Amino acid sequence: MLSMPSGVFKPYAGVSTAVLIFTKGGSTEKVWFYDMEAEGYSLNDKRTPTYRKGDIPDIIERFRKRREENPSNRKEKCFYVPAVEIKTNNYDLSISRYKEIEYEEVRYEKPEVIIEKIEEIEGRILEHVGELKGM
Repeated sequence: MLSMPSGVFKPYAGVSTAVLIFTKGGSTEKVWFYDMEAEGYSLNDKRTPTYRKGDIPDIIERFRKRREENPSNRKEKCFYVPAVEIKTNNYDLSISRYKEIEYEEVRYEKPEVIIEKIEEIEGRILEHVGELKGM
């Protein structure tokens, strides 16, 4: 299952898209997911080429090596999900249901400290402006 970002098919459609790949024969024991972030073009209506090539070369390579690599870390771009788990989730194939997102806790300084630092920087700026005016 390839999850594509919204905007890939703009200007025709702005919704995110999922591509399902089926293989003939046998039963499905696990499903391979790939979280595509970009395909080499901007995601706006103009669809201009970006400086990055996008994920397509990586998708092809990782798909070909998926059995050897057997990715299981759900924090990565691609991973396997057991079919039993998908069935338990009422066959919901939304990648957001299975991908783990790691959040970092951000701690900010107290507002008083930030204000003090701003005042210090402004003081230095005023000193330099004074020097420039004196030239």
